[in-house]
Amino acid sequence: MGLKTEELLIDEGKTECVVLSAKEAEDKYIAAVHTKNHIDLIKSISSKKFDSRRERIAAKYNSIYFNEGSSEAAYLAAGSVLEVAEKVAKGELDSAFAIVRPPGHHAEENEPMGFCLHNNVAVATSFLLNKRELGIKKILIVDWDVHHGNGTQKMFWKDPRVLFFSVHRYDFGTFYPASEDGSHIMIGKGPGAGYNINVPWESGRCGDADYIAAWDHVLIPVAKEFSPDIIMISAGFDAGYYINCN
Repeated sequence: MGLKTEELLIDEGKTECVVLSAKEAEDKYIAAVHTKNHIDLIKSISSKKFDSRRERIAAKYNSIYFNEGSSEAAYLAAGSVLEVAEKVAKGELDSAFAIVRPPGHHAEENEPMGFCLHNNVAVATSFLLNKRELGIKKILIVDWDVHHGNGTQKMFWKDPRVLFFSVHRYDFGTFYPASEDGSHIMIGKGPGAGYNINVPWESGRCGDADYIAAWDHVLIPVAKEFSPDIIMISAGFDAGYYINCN
């Protein structure tokens, strides 16, 4: 967290917050959800040897921007989410908020996408589930970003240990990322069938009442039945901008 952010928290009387410094994620944890080719790309894209062709490489992907700071930022973002998730799982913190960029929910197994390089929440979720001493057996991921979390959905598509819930603008498949992945009929596959829930808005004409209804009638009842050990939130704050939720 930057000094300016910390100063703002103090000014607002939020001094009860424990401010932690960011640290980079290790490749072995990122490799649980991303391929080696993906990791190699993100790790090296900021090196000088890519200076002359960084833009051309970025153009091969869907809505991606690279610069000389991309590698460090991606590893710090994933590492920060992983660290605070572990501290909550251990009971060292009651809850945590990772203020990070780039975001992560569009990043797929072998492809950065939508300004997302590593899938931060997926990296942390996989870490918690695979570190047995933490005792985390079920995780609920709530994604309220206005765009569908396609990457996160695909990473846990067949995993009954993860309940993925996404509420997003869909516009009959035309709103970014503009695919059928965000449809309400996409419910998971195999052992993961029923553990993927999409609430797609078909236009921008919705507001607080619609979100409250989705929470009261879909998310909360399902979450109670699933009874997760921990809840991860992909907290994209663009829904108010694109949907005029107020």
